[in-house]
Amino acid sequence: MNYFHYFSEIEERFSRRRGSLLMLSTLDWALIETWREAGIPLEAALRGIDDAFDKYDAKMQRAKGRMRKVNGLAWCAQAVMQAAEDMAEAATGAVKTAPQETVESGFETERVARFLEENAKAVDAAKPTSIALSETARRLRELAEVLRSAAPMPLDELDRTLTVLEEKLFATLMSTAPEEEIVALREQADRELAPYRAKMGAVQIRQIQAQFLQKRLLEARSLPRLSLFYMGHE
Repeated sequence: MNYFHYFSEIEERFSRRRGSLLMLSTLDWALIETWREAGIPLEAALRGIDDAFDKYDAKMQRAKGRMRKVNGLAWCAQAVMQAAEDMAEAATGAVKTAPQETVESGFETERVARFLEENAKAVDAAKPTSIALSETARRLRELAEVLRSAAPMPLDELDRTLTVLEEKLFATLMSTAPEEEIVALREQADRELAPYRAKMGAVQIRQIQAQFLQKRLLEARSLPRLSLFYMGHE
């Protein structure tokens, strides 16, 4: 299973259980990313979504249909975390019977190098320009060259490097963005999170808020995400 599959499977399961197509919001995608970064297995995420909707459907029957429609993935957050905990407890002491794959299909060297170069072009084209953006673009092209060399960087090391570049990029955006923009984005995140706060812990809420802010700042400046995770798979 590749990383892109993680997002698409969760989106498909949520839409199917909801019973109608609903485009996931920026906040929903940020939530999925926090699950992925926390190491929540896809199976746990899907099981949690099913558990949440099973309970919702049972209540719907008792209420004879007089219940509000589920409009956000965050509504399933508590059930997903519970499913992950249950799976972790069940797996305690289990012995692995099959070796883990060491190569992920879709991450061929040339394709990854092109991904880095395309991101470098996007960073160069972003406005307003800055020394930080120019340095990020230069580093991305340098990493592409390393990949094509006789001693390419391992993909896990490359992705850690890209994560560091992203963190530096976010720090630059936060320090240069107008105060009004940051305040407005935080207010928007708070409004969208309000219906789900009771179902999530403080740490998870802070993670989602941070992801939401980062995504919106990047989108406003047409800047790409740098991690190999966002490369997707054909």
